[in-house]
Amino acid sequence: MPTLSSATGASSAPATSVPAAGTAPRRLAGVATMVGSGLSNQTGAAIGSLAFPVLGPAGVVAVRQYVAALVLLAVGRPRLRSFTRHQWVPVLLLALVFGTMNLSLYTAIDRIGLGLAVTLEFLGPLTLALAAARRRVDACCAVIAAAGAVTLMRPQPSTDYLGMGLGLLAAVCWASYILLNRTVGRRLPGAQGSAAAAAVSALLFLPVGVVLVLRHPPTAPAVGFAVAAGVLSSAVPYLADLFTLRHVPPAAFGLFMSVNPVLAALVGWIGLGQGLGPVDWTAVAAVVLANALSILAPRRG
Repeated sequence: MPTLSSATGASSAPATSVPAAGTAPRRLAGVATMVGSGLSNQTGAAIGSLAFPVLGPAGVVAVRQYVAALVLLAVGRPRLRSFTRHQWVPVLLLALVFGTMNLSLYTAIDRIGLGLAVTLEFLGPLTLALAAARRRVDACCAVIAAAGAVTLMRPQPSTDYLGMGLGLLAAVCWASYILLNRTVGRRLPGAQGSAAAAAVSALLFLPVGVVLVLRHPPTAPAVGFAVAAGVLSSAVPYLADLFTLRHVPPAAFGLFMSVNPVLAALVGWIGLGQGLGPVDWTAVAAVVLANALSILAPRRG
C-alpha cells in the first residue's frame, strides 16, 4: 500500500538522489531495511483493519493522515508562507489524491481483504511504468499483468465488485500520486511539497475525526490500532525509504516494492485469516512477475 515514497512501485516520498553503488554492507543493510519496511507497511494495514468495526475505514484513514502529517512536517519543515500559486496547485491536488488513495484502499481492504486490495492498487504504478516503456518485453509484461487483474476480478457468486472497483480507484490514485509528486518535487525543494500535501490532507480529514468522536466515541484499543497503522504504514516506511534510497539502486528498490502484494497476501492470511485460493495466488504472482520482468529486462541504449 502507498507509503510516502515515490520510486517505481512506491507511492509518495520526496525524490532522493541515489548513488550508483555502495559498499556491500550498506547494500545489505538497505535490503534488510526494505524487508522491514514492506512488512511494517502491510502489518500496519492489517492492524488498522482491526479498528474498522469501531472507527470504520474512514476513521482509520483519518488517523493515518494525522500521523503522516506529523512525520512529514517534522522532516520536511515546509515554509508555507513562501509558496507561490504555481507551487500550491500541485500540492493541493497531491493532498486530495493522497486522501482519496488511502480511503479507497482501506475501504477495499475492508470489503475484499488485504492481499487482493493491495494487488489491485499496485496495478497503478505498474501501468504507469509500462505505459512509458517502448520495449517488446514491456508489452508482454502488460499482457501478464492484465491477465492477473482479470483473473482477480473474475465473476463469482461472492465477488464484491464495489470492493474491486475501490481497489482500482486506489490504483488510479497511486499512479496520479506518483506523477503529481514528481511535479511537486520539481517545484519545491526537499520534502517541503510532500509535507505540505500531507498537512492539507490531514486537515481535510479533520471533520471526519470530529464526527466520529461526536457520534461514535472511539474506544482506546481502536484508537491504538489506528495510530499503530499510521506509524507502521506511514512513519516507518517513510524513514526506511529515506535510508534505502541512499544505498540501494533504484531498480532493486522497484523490484522489491513489487513484492508488496505478496507480503500483503501473507500478512492478511497469517494475521487476519484472509486466505487466498490457488487461482488468486496465481493472479497475484502474475502481477508481481510482470513488474519484475519489466525491471530486470536489459535496456538498450
